[in-house]
Amino acid sequence: MSAVIETRGLTKRYGGGRPAVDGLDLDVPAGSVFGFLGPNGSGKTTTIRMLLGLVEPTGGTASVLGRPMPRAGRTVLPQVGALIEGPALYGHMSGRDNLARYDAADPTADPRTRRARVGAALERVGLTAAAGRKAKAYSLGMKQRLGLAAALLQPRRLLVLDEPTNGLDPQGMREMRTLVRELAADGTTVFLSSHLLDEIEQVCTHVAVMAQGRLITQGPVAGLAAGARGRLVVTTPDLGDAARLLKELGVTDLVVAEDRVSGEVPDVTAELADLNARLVRGGVRVRGFGVERASLEDAFVALTGEGFDVAG
Repeated sequence: MSAVIETRGLTKRYGGGRPAVDGLDLDVPAGSVFGFLGPNGSGKTTTIRMLLGLVEPTGGTASVLGRPMPRAGRTVLPQVGALIEGPALYGHMSGRDNLARYDAADPTADPRTRRARVGAALERVGLTAAAGRKAKAYSLGMKQRLGLAAALLQPRRLLVLDEPTNGLDPQGMREMRTLVRELAADGTTVFLSSHLLDEIEQVCTHVAVMAQGRLITQGPVAGLAAGARGRLVVTTPDLGDAARLLKELGVTDLVVAEDRVSGEVPDVTAELADLNARLVRGGVRVRGFGVERASLEDAFVALTGEGFDVAG
């Protein structure tokens, strides 16, 4: 099976307004770490809810693990781990007892091996030392870890994560990236939404970008970033003259910072060597000249025409 998640024309409309999700054609390759990006109100959460059978679509189709959703939910969902909009925990119970309660609710789980499963899940997310503490005393990051542990109690073919690094400190974020990579290496497909584009770029193999309920683009992360133009960067002690000349030469969105001037070259066929020569002829002492590789954030802004809304 080449696609773990596949949608065709998937649509969700609330009332008579603009669709929350409008004709979505999504393909998530097996074994990928798939980043799902979009600004506030772009339809990411609604899409995830439809994929998991929590919301009925208005139109179109969705299949997960090769089966139609929500019709095949009873077959599909035991093979899917999910952490959506934060974990639901019993605050008066310990982290270990919360996981035992989750495990007991799984009709496929063997109660004779429950203790071992709970212990392995706690260890994998780094919560063994805090397993006996009540969940209400956990920090936000610890609660995120516990929710992920619940999703990993059983082997999963697909893991759906909504903002998995929410509340984590830098060390916790690094550990989460490592865990996601390990899961993918073990054959689990990971589908995650996040507002941290740098995190997505570091951990994801594929990405989809949503805006106003519609899919803007999808594909390998490297290809998406490569499709965006990088910024011209000139290092010089003559910042004022460099900025003035670059503006006259058609470079836009100029930014002057420290010893560098950067900007967008409107003509992608422009000869960079000619720009450099013009600067030198204009008396600018050029100590560095080149084009920085475009980041995923650059590609996102170019595609959506807006910055990234962290509330998305």
